[in-house]
Amino acid sequence: MPPTFLSPPKLAPGDRVAVVSPAHAAPALFPAVHEQGLRRLRETFGLEPVEYPSTRRQSSAAARAEDLMAAYADPAIRAVFATIGGDDQITVLRHLDPAPFRADPKPFFGYSDNTNLLNWLWTHGVAAYHGMSTMVQLGRGGGVQQPTVDSLRAALFTGGDLEVRPVEQFSDEEVPWTEPAALTEAPEPYPSPGRVWHRADRVVSAPTWGGNLEILHWTLAAGRWVRPAEDYAGCVLLLETSEEMPPDTDVFRMLRNFGERGLLEQFPAIVVATAKGTVFSDPRPREERDRYREAQRAAVLRAVEAYNPGAMVVFGVDFGHTNPQWVLPYGGRLTVDGPARRIIAHF
Repeated sequence: MPPTFLSPPKLAPGDRVAVVSPAHAAPALFPAVHEQGLRRLRETFGLEPVEYPSTRRQSSAAARAEDLMAAYADPAIRAVFATIGGDDQITVLRHLDPAPFRADPKPFFGYSDNTNLLNWLWTHGVAAYHGMSTMVQLGRGGGVQQPTVDSLRAALFTGGDLEVRPVEQFSDEEVPWTEPAALTEAPEPYPSPGRVWHRADRVVSAPTWGGNLEILHWTLAAGRWVRPAEDYAGCVLLLETSEEMPPDTDVFRMLRNFGERGLLEQFPAIVVATAKGTVFSDPRPREERDRYREAQRAAVLRAVEAYNPGAMVVFGVDFGHTNPQWVLPYGGRLTVDGPARRIIAHF
Protein backbone atom coordinates (compact mmCIF):
# COMPACT_ATOMS: atom_id res chain seq x y z
CA MET A 1 0.00 0.00 0.00
CA PRO A 2 1.13 3.64 -0.42
CA PRO A 3 2.96 5.07 2.59
CA THR A 4 1.00 6.91 5.24
CA PHE A 5 1.83 10.49 4.40
CA LEU A 6 2.91 13.17 6.82
CA SER A 7 1.06 16.29 5.70
CA PRO A 8 3.01 19.56 5.80
CA PRO A 9 1.50 22.15 8.15
CA LYS A 10 0.29 25.52 6.91
CA LEU A 11 2.26 28.74 7.21
CA ALA A 12 1.52 32.21 8.52
CA PRO A 13 2.48 35.56 6.97
CA GLY A 14 5.98 36.53 7.99
CA ASP A 15 7.27 32.96 8.15
CA ARG A 16 10.79 32.25 6.94
CA VAL A 17 11.13 29.93 3.92
CA ALA A 18 14.18 28.30 2.39
CA VAL A 19 15.05 29.05 -1.24
CA VAL A 20 17.44 26.37 -2.47
CA SER A 21 19.03 25.10 -5.68
CA PRO A 22 19.03 21.30 -5.29
CA ALA A 23 19.49 20.92 -9.06
CA HIS A 24 20.88 23.77 -11.23
CA ALA A 25 22.13 26.95 -9.53
CA ALA A 26 20.54 29.30 -12.06
CA PRO A 27 20.59 32.25 -9.59
CA ALA A 28 24.35 32.43 -10.14
CA LEU A 29 23.80 33.11 -13.83
CA PHE A 30 20.63 35.21 -13.69
CA PRO A 31 20.64 37.05 -10.36
CA ALA A 32 18.11 39.69 -11.42
CA VAL A 33 15.46 37.06 -12.19
CA HIS A 34 16.26 35.33 -8.91
CA GLU A 35 15.93 38.58 -6.96
CA GLN A 36 12.58 39.31 -8.60
CA GLY A 37 11.32 35.91 -7.45
CA LEU A 38 12.49 36.60 -3.90
CA ARG A 39 10.83 40.00 -3.93
CA ARG A 40 7.51 38.47 -4.93
CA LEU A 41 7.76 35.91 -2.15
CA ARG A 42 7.91 38.89 0.19
CA GLU A 43 5.42 41.21 -1.48
CA THR A 44 2.80 38.82 -2.86
CA PHE A 45 2.91 36.09 -0.22
CA GLY A 46 4.31 37.86 2.85
CA LEU A 47 7.11 35.35 3.36
CA GLU A 48 10.76 35.92 4.23
CA PRO A 49 13.12 33.97 1.91
CA VAL A 50 16.35 32.52 3.30
CA GLU A 51 19.15 31.46 0.96
CA TYR A 52 21.72 28.73 1.56
CA PRO A 53 25.37 28.34 0.47
CA SER A 54 24.56 26.50 -2.75
CA THR A 55 21.54 28.61 -3.74
CA ARG A 56 23.68 30.88 -5.93
CA ARG A 57 26.65 28.57 -6.45
CA GLN A 58 26.82 25.37 -8.46
CA SER A 59 27.88 22.89 -5.79
CA SER A 60 28.53 19.22 -5.29
CA ALA A 61 25.65 16.83 -4.77
CA ALA A 62 26.68 16.41 -1.14
CA ALA A 63 26.68 20.18 -0.53
CA ARG A 64 23.23 20.54 -2.03
CA ALA A 65 21.99 17.72 0.18
CA GLU A 66 23.48 19.49 3.20
CA ASP A 67 21.49 22.61 2.37
CA LEU A 68 18.25 20.62 2.11
CA MET A 69 18.84 18.87 5.42
CA ALA A 70 19.80 22.15 7.10
CA ALA A 71 16.57 23.75 5.90
CA TYR A 72 14.45 20.90 7.25
CA ALA A 73 16.39 20.76 10.52
CA ASP A 74 15.86 24.48 11.21
CA PRO A 75 12.56 24.94 13.08
CA ALA A 76 12.37 28.57 11.97
CA ILE A 77 12.11 27.51 8.30
CA ARG A 78 8.50 26.64 7.44
CA ALA A 79 8.65 25.78 3.71
CA VAL A 80 11.27 24.95 1.08
CA PHE A 81 11.24 26.26 -2.51
CA ALA A 82 13.42 25.15 -5.41
CA THR A 83 14.74 27.97 -7.56
CA ILE A 84 14.53 25.88 -10.75
CA GLY A 85 15.07 22.34 -12.07
CA GLY A 86 18.10 20.89 -13.81
CA ASP A 87 19.33 17.45 -14.86
CA ASP A 88 21.36 15.87 -12.05
CA GLN A 89 19.30 16.01 -8.87
CA ILE A 90 19.22 12.21 -8.78
CA THR A 91 22.85 12.37 -7.58
CA VAL A 92 21.80 14.40 -4.52
CA LEU A 93 19.40 11.84 -3.07
CA ARG A 94 21.99 9.32 -1.87
CA HIS A 95 23.35 11.99 0.50
CA LEU A 96 20.02 12.67 2.25
CA ASP A 97 19.09 11.42 5.70
CA PRO A 98 15.28 11.00 5.97
CA ALA A 99 15.22 11.86 9.68
CA PRO A 100 14.93 15.70 9.51
CA PHE A 101 12.39 15.50 6.70
CA ARG A 102 10.10 13.19 8.68
CA ALA A 103 10.67 15.03 11.96
CA ASP A 104 9.43 18.33 10.51
CA PRO A 105 7.59 17.66 7.21
CA LYS A 106 7.48 21.22 5.93
CA PRO A 107 6.13 21.75 2.40
CA PHE A 108 8.53 21.42 -0.53
CA PHE A 109 7.72 23.03 -3.91
CA GLY A 110 9.30 22.11 -7.25
CA TYR A 111 8.82 20.28 -10.53
CA SER A 112 10.87 19.09 -13.52
CA ASP A 113 14.17 17.72 -12.15
CA ASN A 114 12.72 18.27 -8.67
CA THR A 115 10.56 15.23 -9.41
CA ASN A 116 13.56 13.39 -7.93
CA LEU A 117 13.09 14.98 -4.53
CA LEU A 118 9.30 14.83 -4.71
CA ASN A 119 9.50 11.08 -5.31
CA TRP A 120 12.13 10.64 -2.59
CA LEU A 121 9.88 12.43 -0.10
CA TRP A 122 6.88 10.34 -1.24
CA THR A 123 8.88 7.14 -0.74
CA HIS A 124 9.64 8.25 2.82
CA GLY A 125 6.02 9.15 3.54
CA VAL A 126 6.26 12.95 3.27
CA ALA A 127 3.73 14.77 1.11
CA ALA A 128 4.81 17.79 -0.96
CA TYR A 129 3.67 19.94 -3.91
CA HIS A 130 4.35 19.56 -7.61
CA GLY A 131 5.01 22.95 -9.16
CA MET A 132 6.36 26.45 -8.50
CA SER A 133 10.00 27.31 -9.10
CA THR A 134 10.86 30.71 -7.70
CA MET A 135 12.73 31.84 -10.80
CA VAL A 136 10.14 30.63 -13.32
CA GLN A 137 6.71 31.26 -11.82
CA LEU A 138 7.67 34.08 -9.41
CA GLY A 139 10.49 35.68 -11.38
CA ARG A 140 8.35 35.82 -14.51
CA GLY A 141 8.08 39.09 -16.42
CA GLY A 142 4.51 40.36 -16.33
CA GLY A 143 3.82 39.12 -12.82
CA VAL A 144 2.67 35.92 -11.17
CA GLN A 145 -0.29 34.32 -12.92
CA GLN A 146 -3.55 33.81 -11.06
CA PRO A 147 -3.70 29.98 -11.07
CA THR A 148 -0.25 29.94 -9.48
CA VAL A 149 -1.26 32.53 -6.89
CA ASP A 150 -4.50 30.71 -6.02
CA SER A 151 -3.01 27.22 -5.72
CA LEU A 152 0.15 28.40 -3.94
CA ARG A 153 -1.93 30.30 -1.37
CA ALA A 154 -4.04 27.19 -0.81
CA ALA A 155 -0.92 25.05 -0.37
CA LEU A 156 0.80 27.53 1.92
CA PHE A 157 -1.95 29.13 3.97
CA THR A 158 -5.61 28.34 3.49
CA GLY A 159 -5.90 24.64 2.66
CA GLY A 160 -9.30 23.41 1.54
CA ASP A 161 -10.53 22.27 -1.85
CA LEU A 162 -9.63 24.14 -5.03
CA GLU A 163 -10.86 23.40 -8.53
CA VAL A 164 -8.05 23.05 -11.06
CA ARG A 165 -9.90 24.93 -13.74
CA PRO A 166 -9.16 24.87 -17.47
CA VAL A 167 -7.55 28.06 -18.76
CA GLU A 168 -8.64 29.89 -21.88
CA GLN A 169 -5.17 31.05 -22.85
CA PHE A 170 -1.70 29.74 -22.10
CA SER A 171 1.87 29.98 -23.33
CA ASP A 172 4.74 27.56 -23.84
CA GLU A 173 7.05 30.35 -25.00
CA GLU A 174 9.48 32.37 -22.89
CA VAL A 175 11.56 35.53 -22.95
CA PRO A 176 15.22 34.43 -22.59
CA TRP A 177 16.72 35.45 -19.27
CA THR A 178 19.69 36.89 -21.13
CA GLU A 179 17.41 39.72 -22.27
CA PRO A 180 16.49 42.59 -19.91
CA ALA A 181 12.88 42.30 -21.11
CA ALA A 182 12.59 39.00 -19.21
CA LEU A 183 12.03 41.04 -16.03
CA THR A 184 9.11 43.05 -17.38
CA GLU A 185 7.56 41.26 -20.35
CA ALA A 186 5.80 37.94 -20.83
CA PRO A 187 5.13 36.10 -24.09
CA GLU A 188 1.79 36.73 -25.73
CA PRO A 189 -0.56 33.90 -24.74
CA TYR A 190 -2.63 32.02 -27.26
CA PRO A 191 -5.76 29.83 -27.05
CA SER A 192 -5.33 26.75 -24.92
CA PRO A 193 -5.72 23.42 -26.73
CA GLY A 194 -8.16 22.48 -23.98
CA ARG A 195 -8.70 19.24 -22.14
CA VAL A 196 -9.37 15.87 -23.68
CA TRP A 197 -11.02 13.20 -21.51
CA HIS A 198 -10.68 9.46 -22.10
CA ARG A 199 -13.00 6.97 -20.37
CA ALA A 200 -14.39 9.70 -18.14
CA ASP A 201 -16.88 7.36 -16.52
CA ARG A 202 -15.89 7.45 -12.84
CA VAL A 203 -14.72 9.58 -9.93
CA VAL A 204 -11.25 8.86 -8.51
CA SER A 205 -10.13 10.61 -5.33
CA ALA A 206 -6.70 9.49 -4.18
CA PRO A 207 -3.11 10.50 -3.37
CA THR A 208 -0.99 11.58 -6.31
CA TRP A 209 2.35 10.32 -7.55
CA GLY A 210 4.36 10.96 -10.73
CA GLY A 211 5.74 14.19 -12.15
CA ASN A 212 8.14 14.67 -15.01
CA LEU A 213 8.14 11.59 -17.22
CA GLU A 214 11.81 11.73 -18.19
CA ILE A 215 12.92 12.04 -14.54
CA LEU A 216 10.65 9.20 -13.46
CA HIS A 217 12.22 7.04 -16.15
CA TRP A 218 15.71 7.88 -14.89
CA THR A 219 14.60 6.97 -11.36
CA LEU A 220 13.31 3.60 -12.52
CA ALA A 221 16.53 3.01 -14.46
CA ALA A 222 18.61 3.73 -11.35
CA GLY A 223 16.41 1.34 -9.39
CA ARG A 224 16.45 3.41 -6.20
CA TRP A 225 13.67 5.06 -4.18
CA VAL A 226 11.10 2.97 -6.03
CA ARG A 227 8.57 0.98 -4.03
CA PRO A 228 6.96 -2.28 -5.20
CA ALA A 229 4.46 -1.61 -7.98
CA GLU A 230 1.51 -2.58 -5.79
CA ASP A 231 2.31 0.26 -3.38
CA TYR A 232 1.11 2.74 -6.01
CA ALA A 233 -2.24 0.98 -6.47
CA GLY A 234 -5.18 3.36 -6.51
CA CYS A 235 -3.13 6.56 -6.79
CA VAL A 236 -3.64 9.30 -9.37
CA LEU A 237 -0.68 9.43 -11.79
CA LEU A 238 0.59 12.89 -12.75
CA LEU A 239 2.57 13.05 -16.01
CA GLU A 240 4.28 15.99 -17.70
CA THR A 241 7.17 16.36 -20.14
CA SER A 242 9.97 18.91 -20.16
CA GLU A 243 11.33 21.59 -22.48
CA GLU A 244 13.45 18.86 -24.08
CA MET A 245 10.21 17.81 -25.75
CA PRO A 246 10.71 14.04 -26.00
CA PRO A 247 9.25 12.64 -29.24
CA ASP A 248 6.10 10.57 -29.07
CA THR A 249 8.06 7.38 -29.73
CA ASP A 250 10.14 8.01 -26.59
CA VAL A 251 7.03 8.84 -24.56
CA PHE A 252 5.47 5.54 -25.58
CA ARG A 253 8.64 3.56 -24.84
CA MET A 254 9.05 5.12 -21.40
CA LEU A 255 5.46 4.31 -20.51
CA ARG A 256 5.84 0.84 -21.98
CA ASN A 257 8.69 0.30 -19.53
CA PHE A 258 6.35 1.43 -16.74
CA GLY A 259 3.91 -1.16 -17.98
CA GLU A 260 6.43 -3.96 -18.19
CA ARG A 261 7.34 -3.56 -14.52
CA GLY A 262 3.66 -3.67 -13.53
CA LEU A 263 3.54 0.02 -12.61
CA LEU A 264 1.25 1.58 -15.20
CA GLU A 265 -1.64 -0.73 -14.35
CA GLN A 266 -1.79 0.55 -10.77
CA PHE A 267 -3.38 3.93 -11.55
CA PRO A 268 -7.16 4.22 -12.07
CA ALA A 269 -6.74 7.85 -13.20
CA ILE A 270 -3.94 9.58 -15.11
CA VAL A 271 -3.63 13.37 -15.39
CA VAL A 272 -1.42 14.55 -18.27
CA ALA A 273 -0.18 18.13 -18.51
CA THR A 274 -0.37 20.37 -21.54
CA ALA A 275 2.95 19.55 -23.18
CA LYS A 276 5.47 22.29 -23.89
CA GLY A 277 5.92 22.35 -27.67
CA THR A 278 8.59 24.98 -28.22
CA VAL A 279 11.70 26.41 -26.58
CA PHE A 280 13.62 29.62 -27.31
CA SER A 281 16.64 27.62 -28.49
CA ASP A 282 14.47 25.59 -30.88
CA PRO A 283 11.40 27.69 -31.77
CA ARG A 284 8.56 25.84 -33.47
CA PRO A 285 5.42 27.21 -35.14
CA ARG A 286 2.12 26.71 -33.34
CA GLU A 287 0.86 24.20 -35.90
CA GLU A 288 3.87 22.00 -35.20
CA ARG A 289 3.28 22.32 -31.46
CA ASP A 290 -0.32 21.17 -31.94
CA ARG A 291 0.87 18.15 -33.90
CA TYR A 292 3.43 17.38 -31.21
CA ARG A 293 0.80 17.43 -28.47
CA GLU A 294 -1.57 15.29 -30.52
CA ALA A 295 1.18 12.74 -31.19
CA GLN A 296 2.09 12.66 -27.49
CA ARG A 297 -1.55 12.08 -26.54
CA ALA A 298 -1.74 9.18 -28.99
CA ALA A 299 1.45 7.70 -27.53
CA VAL A 300 0.11 7.86 -23.98
CA LEU A 301 -3.16 6.25 -25.02
CA ARG A 302 -1.34 3.52 -26.90
CA ALA A 303 0.58 2.60 -23.74
CA VAL A 304 -2.51 2.85 -21.55
CA GLU A 305 -4.51 0.64 -23.89
CA ALA A 306 -1.76 -1.98 -23.73
CA TYR A 307 -1.23 -2.00 -19.97
CA ASN A 308 -4.21 -0.35 -18.24
CA PRO A 309 -7.12 -0.24 -20.69
CA GLY A 310 -9.68 0.67 -18.04
CA ALA A 311 -7.90 3.80 -16.84
CA MET A 312 -9.46 7.24 -17.04
CA VAL A 313 -7.07 9.77 -18.62
CA VAL A 314 -7.40 13.54 -18.90
CA PHE A 315 -5.02 15.51 -21.14
CA GLY A 316 -4.29 19.23 -21.29
CA VAL A 317 -4.19 20.05 -17.58
CA ASP A 318 -2.16 23.16 -16.82
CA PHE A 319 0.72 22.02 -14.66
CA GLY A 320 4.38 21.40 -15.39
CA HIS A 321 6.30 23.30 -18.06
CA THR A 322 3.66 25.61 -19.53
CA ASN A 323 2.10 28.76 -18.11
CA PRO A 324 -0.11 29.41 -16.27
CA GLN A 325 0.75 26.61 -13.89
CA TRP A 326 -1.38 25.07 -11.17
CA VAL A 327 0.49 23.80 -8.12
CA LEU A 328 -0.79 20.30 -7.29
CA PRO A 329 -0.58 18.10 -4.18
CA TYR A 330 2.08 15.38 -4.39
CA GLY A 331 1.11 12.59 -2.03
CA GLY A 332 -1.86 14.75 -1.11
CA ARG A 333 -5.26 14.01 -2.58
CA LEU A 334 -6.62 14.91 -6.01
CA THR A 335 -10.16 14.19 -7.18
CA VAL A 336 -10.62 13.48 -10.88
CA ASP A 337 -14.35 13.60 -11.60
CA GLY A 338 -14.88 12.19 -15.09
CA PRO A 339 -18.67 12.61 -15.43
CA ALA A 340 -18.48 16.23 -14.23
CA ARG A 341 -15.23 16.91 -16.17
CA ARG A 342 -13.70 18.49 -13.05
CA ILE A 343 -10.44 18.18 -11.12
CA ILE A 344 -10.32 19.18 -7.46
CA ALA A 345 -7.07 19.58 -5.50
CA HIS A 346 -7.38 18.98 -1.78
CA PHE A 347 -4.90 21.17 0.08
